[in-house]
Amino acid sequence: MNLTLNKPLAIFDLETTGTNITKDRIVEIAVVKIYPDGREETLHKRLNPGIPIPPEIAAIHGITNEDVAEESTFAECAKEITDFIGEADLGGYNSNKFDIPVLAEELMRAGSDFDVSARKFVDVQNIFHKMEQRTLSAAYQFYCTKNLDNAHSALYDTKATWEVLQAQVMRYPELSDDIDFLSDFSKGNQYNNIDFAGRLARNEDGDAIYNFGKHKGKTVKDILKSEPGYYGWMLDADFPLYTKQCLRKEVALIKEEQQKAKHPNHQEGYDNKLSALQQKFKKG
Repeated sequence: MNLTLNKPLAIFDLETTGTNITKDRIVEIAVVKIYPDGREETLHKRLNPGIPIPPEIAAIHGITNEDVAEESTFAECAKEITDFIGEADLGGYNSNKFDIPVLAEELMRAGSDFDVSARKFVDVQNIFHKMEQRTLSAAYQFYCTKNLDNAHSALYDTKATWEVLQAQVMRYPELSDDIDFLSDFSKGNQYNNIDFAGRLARNEDGDAIYNFGKHKGKTVKDILKSEPGYYGWMLDADFPLYTKQCLRKEVALIKEEQQKAKHPNHQEGYDNKLSALQQKFKKG
């Protein structure tokens, strides 16, 4: 192994019912977990998505409705999957734009408290596109001199992605073998995004801004004041659950700051009363 790992790295790939992050579901997940000592473990599961797999999608990954009819749902397997991943950083091919957001949505639907965002992300596709501008099959051929014969098999794609990542680090001296570096380098244009879908971001001042639509570039705080209904519209509209969660957190912080501004002496007065009582009991 030619990577420096301070904690495990979980390379994973999903096959789904389609490409809509908010509506489509996982039908297959494969995870190869690599430990700092080079040891590897694999988790591979097919899942009943609870919705039909369109024929044109089944033609791509080869998984039909009949294939998963008797399989467990994601919700039933969520704990097994999150326990397997554990504290590991996440890696994949196009994972920042698709696999990680889809996984986050499924976890939220299942009511899991597993925090996908509390880890580093290494997107092998972004590294590849920055260095060579190719597809996964071409990357496998280019870096590993092998043909990707079983493309769109989650487990095969996952193992191929892991091989490509190792080959990339060996090929380019300018790439560090450190996961923190690879995570930052493979973020692409998502570096300042707050949510996975990129609907919310941070400006140069660190303020939360809308990153799409008529209010693109405007702060959430300003729009909350000038058009408060926009916040409610986003919560009711067809945005990813994770985007809505992030927006709620940002608005809660804004309202908390506004309350402190209205009552600047409240905390100071509370602290003074607490200190006085503590001194009184000490004397007593």
